[in-house]
Amino acid sequence: MKLLIRNGRVIDPANNLDAICDVLIENTKILQISQDIQTEADTIIDASEKIVLPGLVDMHVHLREPGREDKETVLTGTNAAIRGGVTSLLAMPNTNPAMDLGENIKLFKEIIYKTACANVFVCGALTMGRLGKELADFAKLKKEGAIALSDDGASIDNDRLMLEALKQAKKQNLLVISHCEDKMLSLKGVVNLGLTSTRMGLAGISKESEYKRVARDIRLAQKIGAVIHIAHISCKESVEIIAQAKKKGVKVTAETCPHYFFLTEEEVLGFDTNFKMNPPLRAKEDVLAIRQGLCDGTIDVIASDHAPHTENEKEIEFDRAEFGVIGLQTELAVSIAELVKTGLLDWLGLAKKLCLNPAKILGVNKGALTLRRDADITIIDPQKEWLVKKEDFVSKSKNSAFLGKKLTGIVEYAIFNGKISYKRTNSL
Repeated sequence: MKLLIRNGRVIDPANNLDAICDVLIENTKILQISQDIQTEADTIIDASEKIVLPGLVDMHVHLREPGREDKETVLTGTNAAIRGGVTSLLAMPNTNPAMDLGENIKLFKEIIYKTACANVFVCGALTMGRLGKELADFAKLKKEGAIALSDDGASIDNDRLMLEALKQAKKQNLLVISHCEDKMLSLKGVVNLGLTSTRMGLAGISKESEYKRVARDIRLAQKIGAVIHIAHISCKESVEIIAQAKKKGVKVTAETCPHYFFLTEEEVLGFDTNFKMNPPLRAKEDVLAIRQGLCDGTIDVIASDHAPHTENEKEIEFDRAEFGVIGLQTELAVSIAELVKTGLLDWLGLAKKLCLNPAKILGVNKGALTLRRDADITIIDPQKEWLVKKEDFVSKSKNSAFLGKKLTGIVEYAIFNGKISYKRTNSL
């Protein structure tokens, strides 16, 4: 079976490619990329005036299965991913049971094999039950298929235990992804600490609760020469700490999420719980720092931190509602609107953040349009404007921070493993 994509603007930072050309796929692999390919093909896609990217790699996704299938499943989550151009993702370990035992990962991989419509990689837990008390058996987690480790949603408070986790992860050649939050400082906060929290009469989450833990985890990693990845950074000080660490040669990478470079804390003034996430939306100066960090390379990755919740968990009092927002179907469009259309990043730069860099950090053979590699490809109409509506989400949960926003750039096709897995047919 041959699939030919004609006349698209092909963007591939792995091969420093930005040109109008054709892409030929045979069975599951990329066979040829060049101008005016002359061949018979079973399917031809006219990608004129479209952008052709490697399939996006989202390294921070909560699929909720097993344990909370009322929020999301592997099937619904990967379907949402494909709609957003994401063909590979890392599933975080805060499931029920947590991914803290080899047998739990084995069960999860069976679900993935049966139901996933995108590549799903598994992140194991750092500690048993993600409680920060006892390290999981990293060797067994790796044996069953974990490619990274995190207690996402929680942070290891004990310095010695975190140092030991970094040592053991280094021994197993596993990436540690750090959720940087000192809960002795964040306490029971629900929004950014400052004028907005005061106006709302709600407990605030200080920036110190994030950046002091960022500094600690980087210091511990530097001490033993370990690799560390900082998840969902939201504030100016975290960006500055990571920038300084990189200058010193520390093996640190970092991610942020679209809501942290698109929205400010003022969004929460209406008490809409779709703007409640952890870390919280920050001040304008923090948003500007995040954007600058993306531009200068301090921040390596854009990830969704897709966190689905039921209506019952969100449509309640602000301080009682769950933290988190969905993002798989909007992360690309928000990034185009806020970064490419504004000139902060070019297409190659954006593809690095969404495709190449997360794949390299995770050590997976994705995020590139290299010959004889798996044909995971996203085709985008970069000019198409669309309104974010609840009914257009295929995720089980609808808790998006971008509902009602007009975005630019939409996925026309998603090709997974050489086959068209999504084709836009509606009039979004």
